[in-house]
Amino acid sequence: MAGRRRPHRRRARPVVTARRARWRPGLDPRAVFHPPPAPAADPDPPADPRVVVVGGGIAGMTAALGLAERGVRVTLLERDERLGGRVSSWPVVLPDGGTAHMGRGFHAFFRQYYNLRAVLRRTDPTLDRLRPLEDYPLVRSGGGSDSFAGIPRTPPWNLAAFVARSPSFDLAGLRGVDVEQALGLLDVDFPRTFSTLDGVSAAEVLDRLRFPEGARHLALEVFARSFFADPHDFSGAELLAMFHLYFVGSAEGLLFDVPVDEADGTLWAPLGAHLHSLGVETRVGREVDAVEDAEVGGLLVRHRDRSGGGVVGTPADAVVLALDPVGLRRLVATSPGLGGATAEGARWRDAVAAVRSAPPFAVWRLWLDGPVRPDRPPFLGTSGYGPLDNVSVLERFEDHATSWAAAHGGSVVELHAYAVPPGSEEERLRAALLDALHAVYPETERLRAVHEEWLVREDCVLVGTEPWASRPGVATPDPRVVLAGDTVRCDLPVALMERAATTGWLAADALLTGWGRPGHGVWSVPLTSRLGRAPGLARRGLRAARGLRRR
Repeated sequence: MAGRRRPHRRRARPVVTARRARWRPGLDPRAVFHPPPAPAADPDPPADPRVVVVGGGIAGMTAALGLAERGVRVTLLERDERLGGRVSSWPVVLPDGGTAHMGRGFHAFFRQYYNLRAVLRRTDPTLDRLRPLEDYPLVRSGGGSDSFAGIPRTPPWNLAAFVARSPSFDLAGLRGVDVEQALGLLDVDFPRTFSTLDGVSAAEVLDRLRFPEGARHLALEVFARSFFADPHDFSGAELLAMFHLYFVGSAEGLLFDVPVDEADGTLWAPLGAHLHSLGVETRVGREVDAVEDAEVGGLLVRHRDRSGGGVVGTPADAVVLALDPVGLRRLVATSPGLGGATAEGARWRDAVAAVRSAPPFAVWRLWLDGPVRPDRPPFLGTSGYGPLDNVSVLERFEDHATSWAAAHGGSVVELHAYAVPPGSEEERLRAALLDALHAVYPETERLRAVHEEWLVREDCVLVGTEPWASRPGVATPDPRVVLAGDTVRCDLPVALMERAATTGWLAADALLTGWGRPGHGVWSVPLTSRLGRAPGLARRGLRAARGLRRR
């Protein structure tokens, strides 16, 4: 009837039955799912594909997992005697005959490491084997310290709160900040942003910002060095991507988790057992010498036992090279046909040969005969203390160290030095690190080390100022060969362990979808500013105003 109001009808909401449609990998509702490529429409796959994964670190294990879950037969070859790669751990014997553990240094499992956490959830669905750290303070020699505890999770409030309460950002220093360049930290669009700073170092980005000196060292340069590189040699675009990933692009918060105990027993042994249950053949202690075309089609991976024995060949329909930069350069150099006998293949081999290694880094773990002060944090970042970049107090977060410290009344302390100048004398480096420890934690000066483990490695990638597009990516000129690892170029703003896991999933998806099989897809933080077009518009306005003033 005219004039009669119709009864209100509640609009029906679509019934969603697929868990993935509701599920998010973390707390950030803006996390982005990147679906895998559509399976090839007219594939010509092998009847029972076989893949050899070279490298048993995070990238290799992830690729093996992604392939095996889709029914592919996988052989995983690892050079060392255990899985984990650069996040591995191993037992050591103490002077009293007890057993402890050693690793390659502290690793932070940030909550926005969605693709790495997806791997860990295969054996630990609730991630109970990770322990949250309440804070990771940063301290600068001569005064000044910062904390991330209590900072809001959501950008831009996290950044605003950090700046407001940080002594590194005083009013006088803030007046000198180049606002247009600071807006550039927010005005991002990946992967385009990677190429816009070709040739620009992280140090130059910091120079352009004109941040207060304390803020430069404490809030940014400390993180640049976590990539094992001097900021003058490290890519400015990667620094921007890191800032976006950890600060202004993600609402997961600024804190992180760590394994509850040593990495091998806590993370990688369970994952290795899970891979075995999926049919993955894992062979450790295997040195891969070459990858070449097989006489009957496919590829042949030649490898040998590092403890001795002849070379054997494992046939494969495809290969995943999940190696550190040293291993990748070496294997491509000893496999002259890898990538194809074309001009494109030659250019790809040249690109791999051009991948640089970061300077050496040192890890020094000390079992001390007395405790450090109980208020010392589990992890402390440092700046201005000579070669010392951070200090870990392991009994604060690793169960085996907690047990040792309780039984012996001591502490297990670990010192890290990144970007050690090549050719540095070990004795001088140790002395400088010890002096820095005494300056940061004075109570350690009276303590004696009952045992120590010293490690220097030079096998991390240097993401330098070379053009971003010149770095090798997951795909190669030969569709049978894909790359994975933190050495590999990736379109997404991911870093370190998360880049290794992400490219592992992407490598698996490239092979799977090429054979007409479904892939997995990956997650990331948003690829653009959470403030939409506002930062870009503001930057253009400031540029226009500067131009008018010059006139």
